[in-house]
Amino acid sequence: MDELNDEERAIVEVVRVFVAREVLPVVQELEHANTYPEELIGQMKQLGIFGLTIPEPWGNVHVSTRCYALVTEELSRGWMSLAGAMGGHTVVAKLLLDYGTVEQKNRYLPAMSTGDLRATMALTEAGGGSDLQAIRTTAIREGPQYVVNGSKIWISNARHSELIALLCKTDPRAEPAHRGISILLIEKGPGFSVSRDLPKLGYKGVESCEIAFDELRVDASALLGEEEGHGFAQMMRGLEIGRIQVASRAVGVGRAALEDSLRYAQEREAFGKPIWKHESIGNYLADMATKLTAARQLVLYAAGRFDSGVRVDLEAGMAKLFASETAMEIALDAMRIHGGYGYSTEFDVERYFRDAPLMIIGEGTNEIQRNVIARQLIERNPL
Repeated sequence: MDELNDEERAIVEVVRVFVAREVLPVVQELEHANTYPEELIGQMKQLGIFGLTIPEPWGNVHVSTRCYALVTEELSRGWMSLAGAMGGHTVVAKLLLDYGTVEQKNRYLPAMSTGDLRATMALTEAGGGSDLQAIRTTAIREGPQYVVNGSKIWISNARHSELIALLCKTDPRAEPAHRGISILLIEKGPGFSVSRDLPKLGYKGVESCEIAFDELRVDASALLGEEEGHGFAQMMRGLEIGRIQVASRAVGVGRAALEDSLRYAQEREAFGKPIWKHESIGNYLADMATKLTAARQLVLYAAGRFDSGVRVDLEAGMAKLFASETAMEIALDAMRIHGGYGYSTEFDVERYFRDAPLMIIGEGTNEIQRNVIARQLIERNPL
């Protein structure tokens, strides 16, 4: 918090109070019923959360990426799904800010800043996974329009977003493949459909869908930027803020698990003393707190580097890798500390254990993150 200005500290505090007063009392009911949190999303709009990364003249409050990361952590401490509701939205906003035309920025960013227009990104395909260059969805130019065909899977907020940043092939024959990839800004219309909501272990409340495009026609002005063929590089930059956001979600889930464990370890007694005084439990708590603090610092470091304008796929990858693995470890240790209660749906611990794996596989699996980190280490340290 020391690196934030007074306004940013106040924003983080407002979100913390929102989580304490509005989210925590209802999260179990909403999560177990897999209910879309309409009222909470509405309150997030009123707080300006969807516009935190959008500067003037399109937005009213623009904060540093460090502040954005800490806001994401606070939301995830209450319910990770709430942070997921604004993750892809932020990536699309960054894509527009960095690469959009003046007309595209003026058209979309004002409504995105208030949350009245929700946005998401569509990358993953059933046969491609993390191999984004292997996508098959096409957008073929026909006169003043693109004709879009294909499908995407695991698209968060697909039903509640009206703008989709679609990664597709505008030149399927290009070699190498990434030179034929572009991003189209898709608004829903004839030829677009949400075929189904995918059932999930965790990350409840917010939908993850399979979507399809069947001869969807969009104006050529839907192309992000001025030229085709830059979509892969554009999305890689966008995913840097996406991975910082996912890492922040992981820190929030880990923090919630640690806080519950600290409280329970002081209340629960065994063999005549609080269980934290037993060395095995105390060691768990010490390791959990140490790893969580290290994860948060990695996230804040990556966020600071991102704001400097330099390439941060190394730093964002490290933050996402370490924070997500840490969240999973802390969630498991929290379950150990709670014993049978940790396995009960009456306690929040089992939810943390179900939510944590998403950050390991989301926004590029951790196996991919290790490849990215290794490649960047070699590029930055050549012989």
